[in-house]
Amino acid sequence: MLSYLLARAGVPVIALEKHADFFRDFRGDTVHCSTFDLFHELGLLEDLLIVPHQELRAATAIIGGARFRAADFTRVPACTKFIALMPQWDFLSFLSEKARQYPSFDLRMRHEAVGLIREGGRVAGVQVRTGEGETLEIRADLVVACDGRHSTLRNGARMPVTEFGVPIDVLWFRLSRRADDPEQLLGNVNYGKFLILLNRGDYFQAGIIIRKGAFETLQERGLEAFRRDLAQVAPFLGDRVNEVTDWEQIRLLTVKINRVHQWRQPGLLLIGDAAHAMSPAWGVGINLAIQDSVVAARLLTRPLLERRVTEADLARVQERREFPVRVTQWLQTLVHNQMDRLFDQPGPFEAPWQVRALLAIPAVPHLVGRFVGMGIRPGHIGEPAKPAPTRPDKAGRRKPLITVCAGIAAAAVVFTVVRLWRLTDS
Repeated sequence: MLSYLLARAGVPVIALEKHADFFRDFRGDTVHCSTFDLFHELGLLEDLLIVPHQELRAATAIIGGARFRAADFTRVPACTKFIALMPQWDFLSFLSEKARQYPSFDLRMRHEAVGLIREGGRVAGVQVRTGEGETLEIRADLVVACDGRHSTLRNGARMPVTEFGVPIDVLWFRLSRRADDPEQLLGNVNYGKFLILLNRGDYFQAGIIIRKGAFETLQERGLEAFRRDLAQVAPFLGDRVNEVTDWEQIRLLTVKINRVHQWRQPGLLLIGDAAHAMSPAWGVGINLAIQDSVVAARLLTRPLLERRVTEADLARVQERREFPVRVTQWLQTLVHNQMDRLFDQPGPFEAPWQVRALLAIPAVPHLVGRFVGMGIRPGHIGEPAKPAPTRPDKAGRRKPLITVCAGIAAAAVVFTVVRLWRLTDS
């Protein structure tokens, strides 16, 4: 995304991808309302919506057998009133094809950045290993590390990371989906388990939340016990649980929430998971990374064109983006720290009265939908957009204060539920 925006402005940019294609199963694939707004501003929304996807206009969960609407996106002040489940490889292929129309964009597949080049006290480029085993050097006025939570470039720059303990991991796998399966269903909570089900058309991308480090214990119990667990928490799956026939079908995601104290060094900027690893909760990671890209493009385009990028320019990116990152990570940590309570209830589970009462208030699902769909302090391309035909004029005006307040209110809702639940137990 950053490469596209910079090339669009005439900045020469090289994007490195170490694999031969973008296909990675079990990558996050939720495209939120704030991201669709950006593509609308770029004039690409209609083309993007042609890419195969499923539209999620509400998010429901079955908690102890009772069905609840946890989030509603139909009133989000955006040009789309839904979150899309779009395979990330299709999304990246779409974006790279659009970027190729600009002569200053250079995408190099099978090129892995393995180290930094330093000259005169600053980062001056990267060392690259190609798919043929050749080692190259690529020099640049600015290196942007977007290489994920295990960032090679961040480690090479010796930038310390603050870890926020997360008590869970996620096991991802596939199960077939049928036409009569529940619609808009994201999760099943019961018997001390939390099963996530993402509609991918003819199959579910399924994930089951486990205690951190418990995967080996599950393997020792055996696949038959694992299949029984799935059938217990989501009985409607029936014999489809038997589609899991080998542990090789299951991918362990070690959940992390962390961030670096300082996102930059002279000549180097970190964004996305390289700067702040997010939990899978609410599928916000992709959208936060895209927001990082948009802010970086807006603040750095002119300095890059004039070839005078300073550390102060890079600091402005972090100053703009750190607040929404901190708030979102705090909310994720707050939710995850209550998971032990779920694991400790192996019998039939009933939704706490506090949750039932809150979700019965019509405004709450809309509030949560606004927070999840728009995030906190969403960025914009910075150019006037044509009015979207699906959005009324009043809703078209940007209301950043309301979006921030929605995030704060959503945090208050979560905090209230947790506090009341604890008081009830004590």
